[in-house]
Amino acid sequence: MLEIGLYGLGRMGGNMARRLARGGVRVHALNRSFEVADKLAGEEPNVVAHRAAREMVAGLAAPRVVWLMLPAGAATDGAIRELSALLAPGDLLVDGANGFYQDAMRRSGELEAAGIRFADVGVSGGVWGLANGYCLMAGGSDHDMTRLIPFLKVLAPTPDTGWLHAGPVGAGHFTKMVHNGIEYGMMQALAEGFALLGAKKAFDLDLAAISELWRHSSVVRSWLLDLTADFLKNDQSLEGIAPQVADSGEGRWTALEAINLGVPTPVMTLALMSRFASQGQGDFANRMLAMMRKGFGGHAVKEGAGETTPPFHKGGLGGI
Repeated sequence: MLEIGLYGLGRMGGNMARRLARGGVRVHALNRSFEVADKLAGEEPNVVAHRAAREMVAGLAAPRVVWLMLPAGAATDGAIRELSALLAPGDLLVDGANGFYQDAMRRSGELEAAGIRFADVGVSGGVWGLANGYCLMAGGSDHDMTRLIPFLKVLAPTPDTGWLHAGPVGAGHFTKMVHNGIEYGMMQALAEGFALLGAKKAFDLDLAAISELWRHSSVVRSWLLDLTADFLKNDQSLEGIAPQVADSGEGRWTALEAINLGVPTPVMTLALMSRFASQGQGDFANRMLAMMRKGFGGHAVKEGAGETTPPFHKGGLGGI
């Protein structure tokens, strides 16, 4: 029976554990809150809950495969440091979170000295992955992929689709990074298009009907459009939704990588900038613009409460 250690049971990791377990894989589950792992083990017969990394590693037969689904950065680095002291030469550690590809390359080099293998897998599928399968972009050596592919086949929509050995270590997260950048651009285009349709009040356009229309045979049909049509059926005004959109590290990394490589990516980069604007990061600049217009043209300025200090300058010179 295939078995794997899975550390991190959030919305993505928890459902990945369920899909693996239902696909016949014994999952040794670990979470920072044991109650989450214990509850999952109560739901899925093929899940074994562990209270500590040492216990999880001891429960796996060598050579082990341990998959991390933790937040990128400090949480993942801490888990890798902990596990590197517990794993044995030949064990395979997999980072499946939204990590930076250069971090994956660094971690692989650091673990190599201890004989611990490393692979990075970009995972897409969100909350729908449990039912529909995940899209998996893996980076690592050919040898390590032979051990990892059986798990990818269970997680993917089918054994033959939805997973790819993208290249060496780092290639998995690099591919996922660009994937997310494209996602930003596609989402922004759909959002702007429907905003424009809704602004033409004279036509009283039915946004739900248009989104449903475009889902069939249109060149813009997509899963994102399917999701858009789904929520527009119930609410076309979205008045109860705050106009703020979070951004993940992947969008920023994509923009920075494009600059480093000298590759023009205006759509993806502007989509990222639009998210910054939705978070209020453009408010000070807009106030500046209003005051400039007042200064040269005597235009009226609308008074309003809010932050008046630019985000990079708070509390005097010490905040620069």
